[in-house]
This record gives sequence, C-alpha cells and structure tokens, in this order.
Amino acid sequence: MPMKDYIPRICDDELSLKLEAFGAVHIVGPKWCGKTTTAKQFAKSYIEMQDPDKRDMYLETAKIKPSNLLVGENPRLIDEWQIAPNLWDAVRVSVDRRGEDGLYILTGSNSIDKTGIMHTGTGRIDTLTMYPMSLYETGESNGTVSLTKLFQTKSLPDDGCETSLTVDDLIFAACRGGWPSSLRKKSKKAQLLVAQSYFEGLCREDISNLDGVRRDETATRLLLRSYARNISTLASNRSIIRDINANFDMGDTTFYEYVKALKKLYVIQDVEAWCPAIRSKSAIQASDKKEFVDPSLVVAALGVDPDYFNLDLKTFGFIFETLCIRDLKIYSGALGGRVSYYHDRYGLEADAVLHLRDGRYALIEFKLGSADIDEGAKHLLELECLVAAYNEKEPQAKLRAPDLKIVITGTQYGYQRPDGVFVVPIGALRD
Repeated sequence: MPMKDYIPRICDDELSLKLEAFGAVHIVGPKWCGKTTTAKQFAKSYIEMQDPDKRDMYLETAKIKPSNLLVGENPRLIDEWQIAPNLWDAVRVSVDRRGEDGLYILTGSNSIDKTGIMHTGTGRIDTLTMYPMSLYETGESNGTVSLTKLFQTKSLPDDGCETSLTVDDLIFAACRGGWPSSLRKKSKKAQLLVAQSYFEGLCREDISNLDGVRRDETATRLLLRSYARNISTLASNRSIIRDINANFDMGDTTFYEYVKALKKLYVIQDVEAWCPAIRSKSAIQASDKKEFVDPSLVVAALGVDPDYFNLDLKTFGFIFETLCIRDLKIYSGALGGRVSYYHDRYGLEADAVLHLRDGRYALIEFKLGSADIDEGAKHLLELECLVAAYNEKEPQAKLRAPDLKIVITGTQYGYQRPDGVFVVPIGALRD
C-alpha cells in the first residue's frame, strides 16, 4: 500500500531483506519516527489495533481466537500489536505452520506484558530498529560521502566533498529533529512545534501509559532536563540525581525506574564504552555516555530555541554530537553498525567507535568547527598508536587496527589529511 508522498527511508532495504529472511519483522523505535508509515509501504493488508471504532472488537477477538486477526493478504501489518500481547504467539504459530517468509509486520512499543507471551519468537520474528530521520533522509545532507563506500575504498569521491549546510542550518535541523511529520509543516516555527509537542506528551502521558504505572510529570521533566544538561558527557547518575533533588525529592530507586521507562520508550539511548585490553581495566572509563535518540528532545528538555545557540555554540557542540550519533546509527544499520566511545584516565578519547558486523571499525571525533579538527585528529592517531603498541606487545591477542579515522564536522569541505584522517562534513554524509 505505497503512499505517493512517502519519503524513502534508509531502513527500507533492510526491512525488505528481513521480510525475505524471516516469517515476521517487528519494527521498534520511538513514537512518531515513521514505523507505521514505512511498514505500510510493504504491507498488502493491515489492521490498526488502536482504532477507537474497532478496538473493543479486536480485543475480544484476540481473547477468543487471535488467529482471526491475522487473516489478510501478506505481508499483513498489525499496528500497535502490543495492545493484545497474545498476538505475538499467534504470529509465531502462524509462521511455524505456514513455513513461509514475509508474512507479518508488527509495529508498536517494545514494552509489553511478557507474562502474556509464551515464546520469544527467535528465528521466526526478527527486529528492526527505526530512528527519526537522518540529515540525508530529510534532504539536508547532499550524500556526497557514502559511509559504506568509505569503508570499502578508504577514499573520498574524486570530484570532491562539499556541503552548503551552515552551522545555522545544523542548529535548526537539530532543534527540529528528524520527525517525519515536521517536514510536512510549511513554516519553520510549525516544524519546531513537533518536537516540543512530543516532549510535552512524553512527560504528561507516555511515561505513565507505557505500563500503567503512574509517574510524576514534574519529576520526568526535571530528569530529562538534567540529562539534557549532561548530554554527550560521562556525567554520573549520582550527579544527575543530585541535580534533580535540588528541585524535587527523588530517590535512587525512583530515578532508575524512570530511566528504565524512558529507555523502553526509546527516548534515552546511552552510548556504551569500548573497553579493549589496550589499557588496564581501571584506566578505561566504562560507564555509559548520556545520549537521547534525537537532538530535538535535548533542546525541548532544555526549553530553548535555535536563537539561543547563536550565543552558546559550546552547548550546541554537545547537541551536534547527539545528531551525529543518530545519523551514524542510521547510516550503518544495514552493516550491523554499533556505536560505542573510548575514554581513559590519561585523556585519550574517541567520541565514537563505529563497529560493523564483520569486525571492521572506525575511530571518530565530532568537531563542530574547523579550529578543533587538529585536536580531534590527534586523539584518533594516538589511539591508533596505542592499538599498534598493544599488538606489538601482545601478538597472540592481536586487536584489529582501526579501518578508518574520521573527524565529522559542521564545516563546508571534506578531505583526507596527510596523516590519513578523513574530515567529513555531516552535511555530506550518507549510508
């Protein structure tokens, strides 16, 4: 049921491949990121469990004979399937009995009452994670540099690498976010309201509707605001709890319960540490780096607008990192990309380490302006040397050398430095 005005998503090819390989695909991700719209491009029939005119009827059918809800041309989309959790087992059984691939697409929250599910669905139902749109998907990155080709050729395009995206453009794109519905708004002011509305609904309703546990709206706002103040940093949970308690009494247990809920809603997505054996365990920072799934939620939590960052580019630098990490996850999706970071007590760091499924990886620094490119490249080269030194010392436990060293910037031009480090504008990057 393709839509005429559908904006192609990078994950389209991945969804197509998974439907070829598995009986069903479960699409997860934050609200409003386009899960249902994308699924409908592939589905030949669908059922919307949240339809208020039919919800009660669907729920009653799901109790008595859930297989009736699966009847329809395949692939059949079951939107918001978690409203009736036993549909999961019905899908699994149907896949087993029919022995076919590409039968069903499930969309909705991944947070369900697991007591109502008898089988994980392993081998029958595969998962696809969707994110808000990247700069390439929104049309703001010109896509001159393909991340996939960069790994393959280790070279930039012969005709050069340049973007017209300015820092002001990046500020607006980060504040607006990658929400598909925002692109349909005519004015920039209207586009900015989408992320703000998402944030308000999250604090008022979504965090409680997740599992029926009533959570305090003020506490949610304060937690997200403190998280936003510490975005792209290694701030401890203890420091965030202290920050919250300056305005609201929140205990440790409550804090972790709220964070768990926000992760289930795909709002908070911290970045894990990369802990290779190149240093002693005590020397490497092992805690997660604070991140949101989309930079616009950081801006909404802080309660600011694009004009604010004209006078505070330092703060925007942290938000720029969130934007870059979001896009890296999207661009590397088909390659099995996983993002971590490296930091040790000696000050050596890589803002991101992009690991591919086949073992290749890239060391990456994010620098908004050109003045900091040299510093970013220095960190990457020092880390590469540390890996080489470890391999020389411990040849029996050889660690793969980095395949790429990249400084991703908010600048205009891309190039390869004499030391081998690639400088790539985020406004020129694609999958």
